[in-house]
Amino acid sequence: MPIPSASTSSSTTPTSTFTEPHQIPSAAKPSSSTTPGCSQCSADAAGCQHKPGLAFPTATTIDEKRAKCDRHSTSRSQASPSSMLLTSRKEGDVWVDISNERLPNSRLGSLYPGSCFKGMQHCGTTSYEVSVDIQHVDLKESTLCGYLNITGLTSDYPELTTFFQAEIIGPKYSFLTRKWQADKNIDASHWKRFPSFEKYAENFNDDGFSYDPYDEDFVYMRWKEHFLVPDHRVNNIDGASFAGFYYICYQRSTDEIKGYYFFRQHREWYQELSLKHVDDRTFGNFEMR
Repeated sequence: MPIPSASTSSSTTPTSTFTEPHQIPSAAKPSSSTTPGCSQCSADAAGCQHKPGLAFPTATTIDEKRAKCDRHSTSRSQASPSSMLLTSRKEGDVWVDISNERLPNSRLGSLYPGSCFKGMQHCGTTSYEVSVDIQHVDLKESTLCGYLNITGLTSDYPELTTFFQAEIIGPKYSFLTRKWQADKNIDASHWKRFPSFEKYAENFNDDGFSYDPYDEDFVYMRWKEHFLVPDHRVNNIDGASFAGFYYICYQRSTDEIKGYYFFRQHREWYQELSLKHVDDRTFGNFEMR
């Protein structure tokens, strides 16, 4: 049965028990020795069966998090995509100026990835169509590579394609081959067939001699074929050989290549190669800033 409350007279003035704002009555203040209870089951630490340290959110913390999330979503909705990309970085992230990053130079005149040269190779009284596709140029290492295609060389292989690598004469590679069965005399006899080499004929073998292809109109190279494409397992072909290499001279002002093939066991030395650059409508590479 409910207990009735005590009635008071209308003339009686109740005693005020209000405290100062933000003050807790002394009777309600928790003792420092009191053990806090679980927020889920109201049990003390000894009788609680829940995980110790597990905090349950209160209405106050939920409202605070919701307010922060609302402010964050509002600011993101008002920001432009570019500013969102920049402001998404954390304060401790390192800012990288991507405008300072540059693609390595991979072009020397018309020697660049994707460049194509076409022409003829002459062997005695016979001529063959030749096309060269450059795949990669590394000026730092003074090398380039690509595919050399020759047509009509043999009846069994009416069209042959080989993969070749080139050494660009300069600070890293000298005019002296020192391999592929080529000695100093063979080097001199082949390089001298290029009129532009005449002024270097007397001192190209000197210790202090250095050729800079970047400041000259003529770029000298050695092209060495390595294997057939696509079947790299074929080593010997009747009527054809890629055991030798080419002495090459590329003239930047005319975009023409002259070369001479050398293979010591071949009866026809100084097989002449003449190529011209084919204009294209594409970029070898590009850079965005």
